[in-house]
Amino acid sequence: MLPEKKPIYRKAGNFRKLLSYQKAEAIYDITVFFCRKFLSSRDRTVDQMIQAARSGKQNIAEGAATSSTNAETEIRLVNVAKASLIELRTDYEDYLRVNGLPQWTEDSKELAAMRTLGKEHNDSAFFMSLVQTRPPATIANMAIVLLRQADYLLFRQLKSLGEQIVVGGDLHERLAAAR
Repeated sequence: MLPEKKPIYRKAGNFRKLLSYQKAEAIYDITVFFCRKFLSSRDRTVDQMIQAARSGKQNIAEGAATSSTNAETEIRLVNVAKASLIELRTDYEDYLRVNGLPQWTEDSKELAAMRTLGKEHNDSAFFMSLVQTRPPATIANMAIVLLRQADYLLFRQLKSLGEQIVVGGDLHERLAAAR
C-alpha cells in the first residue's frame, strides 16, 4: 500500500466568507459614506482614509487568493491589511480629537452596544442602514469599534496562518516531501 500523500497546494480560501473581510468591507463602505458626507473633497484626508479602508479590504482578498501556493505572501498581505486598518482607526480618532468631539470610553453604554452589534453583524448593509441617520461623531466612534474588532480578527487570522505553516510547511517543503 502506498503512503498517503499530503496535498501540495493548500485549499484557497473564499475571502468573502472570512469575518475579517466582511468587517473590512463594512468599514470601507462606512468610510466612503463618512468622507463624502462630512469631509471636504479638497481635504487630503479623504483620499487617505478611503485608500486605507480599501487597502484593508483588498489585501485580505488578495491574501486569500494567494493562500493555495504562498502562505508567506498571504501573511504579508493580511499584515498590510491590519496596518492599513490601524492607520484608518487613527484617522477617525484624529477626526474626533481635532474637532473636539468625544470618543466613546471603555465604560460607555454606546461602546458596549456597538461592540455587541459588531459581534452580531458583519454585513455592510446592516451598518450602512445605521450610519445614514447618525451624526459624524457617532459614525466615527462606530467605525473605531468595528476597526478594533477587525484588528482582533486579523490578529487571530495571522496566528492561524502561522500555525498552518508550522504544521503543514510552506509550498517548497510540500513539494520536496512529494518528491
